Order: sequence, then C-alpha cells, then structure tokens
Amino acid sequence: MRIGWFYPIALLLVLGGAFATKHVDSNFVFYAGYVVLQFIVLATAWNILGGFTGYVNFGTAAFFAVGAYTTIALNKALGLPLLAIMPIAGIIAGLIGLAAGYFTLRLKGVFFSIATLALAVVLETAVANWGYVGGASGSYVIPPAEVPFFDNYIEGLFSLMLLLAVVAVGIARYIALSKIGRGFAAIRDDEVAAECMGVPTLRLKLIATTLSGALMGIAGAPYPFYVTYVEPTSAFSLTYAVNSIAMPLIGGTTTWFGPVIGAVLLGSLQQWATVTISSELNLLIVGVTLVAFVVLAPQGLVGLARKLFGRGGRTP
Repeated sequence: MRIGWFYPIALLLVLGGAFATKHVDSNFVFYAGYVVLQFIVLATAWNILGGFTGYVNFGTAAFFAVGAYTTIALNKALGLPLLAIMPIAGIIAGLIGLAAGYFTLRLKGVFFSIATLALAVVLETAVANWGYVGGASGSYVIPPAEVPFFDNYIEGLFSLMLLLAVVAVGIARYIALSKIGRGFAAIRDDEVAAECMGVPTLRLKLIATTLSGALMGIAGAPYPFYVTYVEPTSAFSLTYAVNSIAMPLIGGTTTWFGPVIGAVLLGSLQQWATVTISSELNLLIVGVTLVAFVVLAPQGLVGLARKLFGRGGRTP
C-alpha cells in the first residue's frame, strides 16, 4: 500500500495543532475546533458502517453517550484520568456494537435503522434511571486545574481530539484500501451476490459495527470534561445522529475522506452560526444543506468532483 499524501498531511495537522496551542490566545478557537474534530470522528465512524457497508445507523448518539457516561462512572468510582478511560470507553461501546450488530444485522434497510434508533432509546432510558451517574438530573464533572504541556484543559482536549481524528481517519483509509474494505463494498453493492461468492458477510458486518461503535464511544469519552455537566437529553441528543449521517452524505459516503470534507464544512458552518446568529439554527442548517446536496449532488462533493473532473487516479 503506497504512502500517498495522507501521512504527511496528518503529521502537518498534528504539528499545526501543537503550534496553535502555543500561539493562539482565544479559547473559542479550541472550543469550536474541538467540536469540528469530534464530528470528524463521529462522521468517519458512522461511515464505516453506513457508507462502506451500506447499513444506515441512527444510533450514533447511543454509542457517543456510552463513552460519555463511562467517563462519568469511572471518574467518580476510581478517579481515573481521561487517557485511561478512553480505551475502556471504546471497548465497552465496541462490545455494545458487536452485541447490537449480532441481533440486528439480520435486518435490512429501514428495519435495521429503526432497530439502532430503538437501541438509543433503550440506553437513554437506562441511563436516566441510573442514579449513580446522576440519572435524569445529570452529573457534574470537574475538569483538571492543570494539564501537562498545555496552558489549560481545553487546549489539551483539542489536541487529544485532533490526534483521535487523525487516527480515526487513518483507520478508515486503511479499511477503504484493504481486503476488508472490498468486502464492505461487496455487501453494500449486493449482499446476496457477495454471499454467493463466498464473502463472509456476517463477520464483516460485525467488524463494521464493532469498530464503528468503538470509535464513537472514544469520541464521547472526553465530552464530560468539555461541557462539565452531562444529562441524558444532551448526551443522547439527536444532533449527533443527524450530523453523523449528514456529514458523510454531504462529503461522499464511498470514500474515506468524504466524511472529513463534510464534517469540516458543516461543522465550521454550525460553529459560525452559533456565534453570529443562534445555536438553535444548527439543525436547520443541517436540514437545508442536506436537502440541497441530495437534490444537486446525491453522491456528495466527492462524487460531484469526480463527475466534473473525472476519477483521476487511485484513491490516495
């Protein structure tokens, strides 16, 4: 597999993030940047199952909230630092994805999507009745007063999410160019034909649900330290499900970099609207943008570019 330009750009982004933490004084840049990077991870994770494999998942908020409440529970019980909690959150969310996939992946189309939405409702109900993590009243998380190597904790969270985004996109790129990715594409194009050709469809779908869920859970783990107060309605917000679907659709679902493009464009637009107009417009912006792309560019920006300029060469 050739190196291409992904790794040099990833290195430059990490170095650029490190430079920003030392020379940018506005904390808003890091707050807004964190949100955009968070959606890059969520959109990329969703696309592993929804774009590569063709199974539309409405349960993004469930896995995100699992990561957030894992942080709350472990921080309260053991006082573990975030870096120690994140792998655990990923494992728990991944196992939930594996279990949910095993019971729901025999469903297809809208029936699978409804099942994932039901999973989010069930988990939200369970959390709302779990008094240890605050239940329906929510729970406060006190961020650390000092973070090594950074001036404040938001710079540390931004850098952590930047590194996670690079890793998530790197995983998606590897899958897209690997034998597993070809198996995912075969399932997306025609699952019955793939089974007839000997493709282990159930195994590949379980890999997709597990990996997708794990990345979403890891993305949700820093959330309590970002907002400092978490309650079920915010952690299981429909915003996460809607954005994680819209961003890959806007960028292009059949490539690893499509969700990145969609997340950067839509996420930046939402952050701008939050500051200049109102945060209440975020879902309206998502809806209008998504409808426009469905009508004008159903294959997303990547598909539109390929249509206008040709496919070029192999995906980098």
